[in-house]
Amino acid sequence: MKEEELQKLKFPIGKFHYPKEITEELKTSWIRILGELPNQLEDQLSGISKEQLDFAYRPDGWSVKQVIHHLADSHMNAFIRTKMAITEEAPIIKAYYERRFAELPDANNYNIESSLMILRGVHARFTTLLKSLDIEGFSKTYIHPESKRTYRVDAVLALYAWHSMHHLGHIRQALTSKGEYNSEK
Repeated sequence: MKEEELQKLKFPIGKFHYPKEITEELKTSWIRILGELPNQLEDQLSGISKEQLDFAYRPDGWSVKQVIHHLADSHMNAFIRTKMAITEEAPIIKAYYERRFAELPDANNYNIESSLMILRGVHARFTTLLKSLDIEGFSKTYIHPESKRTYRVDAVLALYAWHSMHHLGHIRQALTSKGEYNSEK
């Protein structure tokens, strides 16, 4: 597979770029995306078979079930990190190894309902919190321990709206490919 083709599979909606300017309209749009993700996932996964849960979205990529469990892991972390940023003064957050998480037995479990329930609850709470923030709340920050980079809450919102659609794109790709990439793992 050519590198250009692989990049399209890795980034079905394109790579994330932090916006130069964050407007109220963008924040509202990103909150809406977060709020809609659980329903979009449930619609996409309605009637999915065990075999389809094993479909990978690209060569050496995660399976549908791993993507779903990853979304739950990642978005729980984003929610907690955001709450830490709002309630503490530029806290250093805890990093985690996404790939290692995706290899654990719970991330390879066919019971996606547990992660869908987590996403429904976390996104309901997350969007409620985000809708309540004012300019000062959105300007709060946390520090990532590996990159030593400071992240503003409004930029985190942009990232996780993108992350939601990025992985929804992966799931759609995997289902469309009908297991085409599984043999290449």
